[in-house]
Amino acid sequence: MTVDYNGWKSYACFFSAEYCQLYLKNQYKKCNIENPEQKSYENCYAFLYYLEHGQIYYQQAENSPLILKPILLFYGLVHLIKACILTVDPAYPETTSVLAHGVSTRKRKKQNYQFFQDEVKFQKNGLFPFMSEKMFHMKQLEGDKITMEELLELIPELDDLFLVHESKSTFIPISTQQGQLAIPDKILDYYHMTEERLKEFLTTRSDNQIEFSSEGLLFQYDKKTFTGLSPIKFNLENNAFVIPLKKENLFEFPELMVHYLLLYNLSMIARYETEWWSEMTKMMPNRDYPFIKTFLDITLKKGPFLIYEYLMN
Repeated sequence: MTVDYNGWKSYACFFSAEYCQLYLKNQYKKCNIENPEQKSYENCYAFLYYLEHGQIYYQQAENSPLILKPILLFYGLVHLIKACILTVDPAYPETTSVLAHGVSTRKRKKQNYQFFQDEVKFQKNGLFPFMSEKMFHMKQLEGDKITMEELLELIPELDDLFLVHESKSTFIPISTQQGQLAIPDKILDYYHMTEERLKEFLTTRSDNQIEFSSEGLLFQYDKKTFTGLSPIKFNLENNAFVIPLKKENLFEFPELMVHYLLLYNLSMIARYETEWWSEMTKMMPNRDYPFIKTFLDITLKKGPFLIYEYLMN
């Protein structure tokens, strides 16, 4: 596994104000933030409570009916993200503008609505652009849109479902050889690249996390320098590293942000599109149901995993 992770049990150390204060002080020192001691004292309880509230939302979501799950999971993830932001920005939230969602969606869905083609639009202010910049040092462009299909294709654990329903794979597993990770040669055909070009391409997009050996596509992957921006993803269900088969603009999009955007839209649908949402969950008319249901099952475990990975690296 990428990190030593055991579900919510791994978070046990954080439910101590003393530990949180020490943890935040070390984080602030790494970020060269002034008065790390004082700021860590000021923020340790806020940090702890964000994590605790997030955990409660996730636990409630696990036991709730499907129609409520997206709402509980979205707000659970929001609380966990706020804890992460507090590790790099002790003044958060400085203004009310950062408290909005930071994305928008069409409130009333059109006739013949199709979930896969639905879009979310990035806003100038709010949690999404703030998280993007503070946690991943990425600038999102106001007005940019992304479809649900594009987002679902970025979830490694949905690969099997895409194969069954769409007859296409979205990721390829990375095997282990001689204590190193090995990318299958057939990826070269998908990317239309030579071996050397692929090595260069992946290395420059991984913030020093990938170091290739001289022979073949064998590499070492340093998770201690985790930034969330690497094209190498982790399939939590299969306990294996994977790489996407498409190298488009979303190639390095952090998976945590993918979960945020999908849960945001699903929570809006669950709240405001009652008729469509009820029909989808009861009648299961098309591919929307298996993809949405499976994603919600995945994000229940993967969301806290991605947050823990961020906090521990």
